[in-house]
Amino acid sequence: MTPQITVLDAGGQYCHLIARKVRDLGIYAEVAPSETPVSLLCDRKGVIISGGPASVYDPASPTIDPALLTSGIPVLGICYGQQLMAHALGGHVKKGDRGEYGLALLDIIHSDTILHGIEGRQQVWMSHRDVVAAVPDGFDVLASTETCAIAAMSSPQRGLFAVQFHPEVAHTPCGLTILRNFLFDVCGCEKDWDPAGQVEAVENQIRAATGNRNVFFFVSGGVDSSVAYTLCLKALGPERVHGTYVDTGLMREGETEFVRHNFKAIQIADARNEFLSALAAATDPEQKRHIIGEKFVDVQQRVLESEHFLDANWILGQGTIYPDTIESGGTAKADLIKTHHNRVAGIQRLIEEGRIIEPLSSFYKDEVRAIGRQMGLAPELLDRQPFPGPGLAIRCLCSDISSGLEKTADGYIIPVRSVGVQGDSRTYRPVLAIEEFPATDEDVPRLINKLDQVNRVVVAVWTAVPIQEMRVEPATLTADRLNLLRRADAIVRKLTKQAAYDALIWQFPVVLIPCGALNDHNSVVLRPIHSVDGMTANAVRMPADLLKTMTAELREIKGIAGVFYDLTNKPPGTIEWE
Repeated sequence: MTPQITVLDAGGQYCHLIARKVRDLGIYAEVAPSETPVSLLCDRKGVIISGGPASVYDPASPTIDPALLTSGIPVLGICYGQQLMAHALGGHVKKGDRGEYGLALLDIIHSDTILHGIEGRQQVWMSHRDVVAAVPDGFDVLASTETCAIAAMSSPQRGLFAVQFHPEVAHTPCGLTILRNFLFDVCGCEKDWDPAGQVEAVENQIRAATGNRNVFFFVSGGVDSSVAYTLCLKALGPERVHGTYVDTGLMREGETEFVRHNFKAIQIADARNEFLSALAAATDPEQKRHIIGEKFVDVQQRVLESEHFLDANWILGQGTIYPDTIESGGTAKADLIKTHHNRVAGIQRLIEEGRIIEPLSSFYKDEVRAIGRQMGLAPELLDRQPFPGPGLAIRCLCSDISSGLEKTADGYIIPVRSVGVQGDSRTYRPVLAIEEFPATDEDVPRLINKLDQVNRVVVAVWTAVPIQEMRVEPATLTADRLNLLRRADAIVRKLTKQAAYDALIWQFPVVLIPCGALNDHNSVVLRPIHSVDGMTANAVRMPADLLKTMTAELREIKGIAGVFYDLTNKPPGTIEWE
């Protein structure tokens, strides 16, 4: 098919998501490099320029063919795309007084073509440092936010439109209306794509990719690997697909038993001691992820050798989904946010050798669940909350320092760093702890936008001593700390299920941080969030009575000195802390 819309990739975390949202609206779209010559785009009905982590005034920053903006092809710039359009046409782009990450409120000045049908103040999702300070000649300002005077601009007579926020993410409720207006009203697109019925297409791809080879799967019991494994079974037949579950010792309570119950034909490989020994001295999150990924490769190699699956007739299957790829810096201009275990060097070698099949690598979590439902997989498998491949290792934070908390005018800086994504770039910064829940959800983004040194805000629900007396001490990944986290996680899962709260949220990571007092050197962080596809997320507040009950049970765990509650959206914080 010839795409009606091309999305030019400037390295944005959400670039592929833009194309997916266009396809969801019934229009076939492709992703292409930002520098694609306009001669290759002349038969498109429209072009969208994605966001990205660069600054337009840096010499090496992504650019576009300048002729695109005078070609007559309608163009929509998003985030970096707006800045690039303004910069190329003589507007002024500069570093903002402060970044804007996550929730923002949009005030509409003019309901131009792309904002048609949108009225009143709107919630939008931002992730930027730079701003357009002055629009090019012939452009109108369409909307603004508290910290961004030019949040949307247009020159309708030239077919040029741009927004600083991200209409493609689920947390911009008016976003689909904006995209729909651009596609149908501006570009004149006609529906030519059915987003439903993906199973048959994926099965055909599996058969084409495998040829006469067989597939060996390492199944985790999570949604992604379960759906990918089942797709291969369906496409190739059970005699050509083999599955093994690796018990890393980093799983939640009852996880191995769950896999054994739901996948009768899968073998169990015990590698608990190997993983814990390899991780014993690791404190940096990227180091942890690389160790886990490479250890998976080692264990897989051993299992494959013992089962005689190393000849040319076998390839490795993985449940990789698209967010794994993009966060791992998997496109040309994207920043590395975190290396997923299925993107380490050993796996990359297998990919280069053509020994990997990843049926779901172009899909997002909600699409994977939809595919699973089409195949008739059980709800208890499909409705499970996402759990990271590296397991509890990236929820059990480590430290190589000894330090107290720093008092500021806004709260206390905990010198435990977590990973964030701000302006499509990775950050690794300390956490701000406050002592009371803020009055509104907007207060947290304001705090993070105000304080450059943090990317996450937590509230102290309970501490064994006054928060100013707490300390961070050196800590590594030990069996005792993992058991502490495993027990806390089991309590949280039990209580959320009893209250039917698990059905109201997308995921509930429970994190252990080395912050405590006296003989209890660890605290628990609760992180219930809502998301659709994992690319953006907002922190949600649980009912007061549930939080009270949960805190009461958690504080009874010997070794726990505090319970904190993560109030951070994505962006600026990633869903997982590491």
